[in-house]
Parts: sequence; structure tokens; C-alpha cells
Amino acid sequence: MAAFARAPLPAADGAACREFLDALSAFARLHAVKMYRASVPLPEAVAVLPCLDHEAKLHEGTPPQAAAYIEDVDGGGLHEVVCVPSRRRIEVDVVSTAGEHTEASHARLVERLRGRFPGHRIVIDGPSWLRGDRRVVRACRARVSLREILTGRDFPGLYRAVDELRIISSAMEKQSRVASWSVRTVTGLLLALGGFLSYQVLDMLTGPIGSTAVQGLQYLTLGGLGAVFLYLGLKAVHLTEVSGRIWKRSAEYQLILRDRERLASAGPATLREPLAGAITITRRAEETAGVRR
Repeated sequence: MAAFARAPLPAADGAACREFLDALSAFARLHAVKMYRASVPLPEAVAVLPCLDHEAKLHEGTPPQAAAYIEDVDGGGLHEVVCVPSRRRIEVDVVSTAGEHTEASHARLVERLRGRFPGHRIVIDGPSWLRGDRRVVRACRARVSLREILTGRDFPGLYRAVDELRIISSAMEKQSRVASWSVRTVTGLLLALGGFLSYQVLDMLTGPIGSTAVQGLQYLTLGGLGAVFLYLGLKAVHLTEVSGRIWKRSAEYQLILRDRERLASAGPATLREPLAGAITITRRAEETAGVRR
């Protein structure tokens, strides 16, 4: 059987991502860049890692894109900005950098993005209750902050914090399994028992209150039991989602630390070599990188 050839990445997406990162470096410092099916050389030696959130999805509908953790040189706020070239879309993710910037810093960033990218749509990705964004943020920041991951020098201590975060996510995932299996095991039996008892007991009230009222009470009883078990099942699913996102966050932190540690051991003046098939860095990007260093 012939091997499937890997489809080449669109050159236009790589060029757009390069220009996007080049524009960001004019007013912010690049700390780390997440690539999703894009290969772009960087203007300075920063940590590079895959976008785990998109890589974990089992579909091919997500276009190539680049996300950057940046630090505002004016206020020192940390932000995550995502560029999706094929859709002319720039996303500002305020969840991953929650607690790392002020409202003024966020407003200044959005204003600069709109000024530098007038042809793009600027989208703010806020926290979602259904996805448990706030729970994920609280769990992660209780162990280690994003700023420590991006700028801290105590690598052994940071690795220990990331390991603790991963252990917590594993414990949450196991607890969600227990809750899920508990709901699956008892839901059918208790619903059947509740239905049987409700019909047997409530049928005795047919004479005093009438058959219509009794039938309504029976439907209400079964609906209430179903709603309770549905809530418990969704709670278990929600806990699984939160644990998975915490695990991905810890894996992302570990990848950043490994790359930062490698770059630190190689020396502060070392530039990252262009990736295979990538586009050559523009002269302005090189000069910007020299100023930032």
C-alpha cells in the first residue's frame, strides 16, 4: 500500500503568521509561540510549542494559525493573541492570561491590534461557564502562574509545580470516572423503582384528587428523578472536561519550560534556526529581535 503524502502547508498562511509576529514585536515582547500546522521562523529566541488544544481535536476543520504569549512593554501585562490568516481573524484569549494583565492593558492591546490590522476581525475569547474556564484558571494559578512559567528562572521549582498540577488533573479525571460510573449504574434502577412506586402510591389518590392530577404528579415525579440524574451525569462530564484542560495546560507549561531551559543553556544571543521549508525572516524582524534582546 502506498504511503499517504503529507499535504504541504499553504505558504500564504506562513507568511501571514510571520508578518503578524513581526508586528507584535514592535510593541510587545514575545515569550512563547504556539504553532498549529504552520512553520514560521521567529524574530528572537522564544519558546515554540504545538497548540495542544487544536491538536487534541479529531477533525481537520481548524485552519493553520499561530498564537503568541506576549508582554506589553508599556504596562507589563501578559496576553495571548491568536492569528488565523485564512479567516483574517485575530483572537485575544483572556482566559489563559487571566490575572496577568489589567483592564487598561487589555484595552490598549485591542486598540493597537485594530490599528495595525484594519482588515482583520478582532475577537475577544472570554471565559465560559460550560467549559469551566474559571475553575481551570483557579486550579492552575493555585500552583503556578503563567508569568512564572514564561519568565521564572527556578526551573526545578517550576517543574515541581507543573508536576503537581498534572497530578491534580489526574486525580480529578479519576474522580470523574467514579461519578460517571455511579450515575450509569444506579440511574436505570432508581428510575424504574421510582416509576413503579410513584404509580403504585399515587394511584391511591385518584379518587380524592382525580386521574388528571394524579397523572400530572406521576410525570412530575419521573421528570424530577430524570433531571437529578441528568445533573449528576453532566457534573461528571464537566469534571472530565476540566481535568483534561488542566492536563493540557500543565503539558503546555512543561513544553515551554523545556524550550526555555534549552535556550538558556545555549546562550542569550542564540537565534533559533529557521524550520525546514519555512520563510526567511525579514530584515526588520531581525533588527527588532536585536533591540528586544
